[in-house]
Amino acid sequence: MTAKDSATPPTSIAVSGHTDGRTDGDTGRTTGNTRGIHSTRGGTLLAVLGVVAFSLTFPSTVWGLESFGPWSLVAVRSALAALIAGGFLLALRVPVPERRHWAGLAVVGGGVVVGFPLLTTLALETSTTSHAAVVVGLLPLTTAAFAAVRTGRRPSRAFWLAALAGAAVVIAFAVQQSGGSLSSGDLYLFGALLVCAAGYTEGGRLAGVMPGWQVVGWALIGCLPLAVAGAAVALSFEPARLTAHGVIGLAWVAAGSTFFGLYVWYRGMASIGIARASQLQLAQPVLTLVWSVLLLGEHLTPAAPVAAVAVLVCIAVTQRAGT
Repeated sequence: MTAKDSATPPTSIAVSGHTDGRTDGDTGRTTGNTRGIHSTRGGTLLAVLGVVAFSLTFPSTVWGLESFGPWSLVAVRSALAALIAGGFLLALRVPVPERRHWAGLAVVGGGVVVGFPLLTTLALETSTTSHAAVVVGLLPLTTAAFAAVRTGRRPSRAFWLAALAGAAVVIAFAVQQSGGSLSSGDLYLFGALLVCAAGYTEGGRLAGVMPGWQVVGWALIGCLPLAVAGAAVALSFEPARLTAHGVIGLAWVAAGSTFFGLYVWYRGMASIGIARASQLQLAQPVLTLVWSVLLLGEHLTPAAPVAAVAVLVCIAVTQRAGT
């Protein structure tokens, strides 16, 4: 997932938390306000945890690549995440989704469970984490554009201008960092943006009929047979060489980013609403830049933080412009 890898979730699926407005019969004061405050604080904390979890996806992937090849890492990651999700779905006795939702879940699985992790993992073999963080920072804008097409809404002119400006910043950054042309890693990253945005958009639609974590859970379960088969084949060609970093990286992208991160993020968005949660998500690319320095020892080029901040400004403008 950063998700944003599986690393970055949709910003169009939650409802704002509201108080019920009931009053205390003895005092006449509204008791719903207090509950609303606690719900908002708890929801904000959950959303922050989600953002932190997603921001660690790329550094964890780089660690995972110390022990696994790109194909085996993605396959094993998906299989482990599916087993975790399946355990929760089984323990809570969640019913199987209706047949009419299976096609949408397949799109989510193809984009979020398989496509985005695979393409970003392939990219990280040649690209630095900081470089990938800036490029994938464009994901909220890409998702918003896909959602506009999918729902038939007409975003404002300011929205599209900001979206195009963000895209121009990212492309210019990628070209400048790659020595005048797009590298294979950049092509993987741009492909990851497209498939993940499609998966997020369809996931947002499905989250209107079932909890968001269940959407991800069933998408993972649907991909489990492919993940198990893929892991068996990939590991025969890419033998694992287990190291501490490799095991920790695999564990985090499977349990932390793919399952825990999405779970707390969706719960947080349901409590505090889309707009507030989206503002928190703006910190994700910057956090990934910080982790790339602290955990991987990368040296940031001056263009990386500048481009990251420019993309964040564009995203903020699109949020104010609305869709």
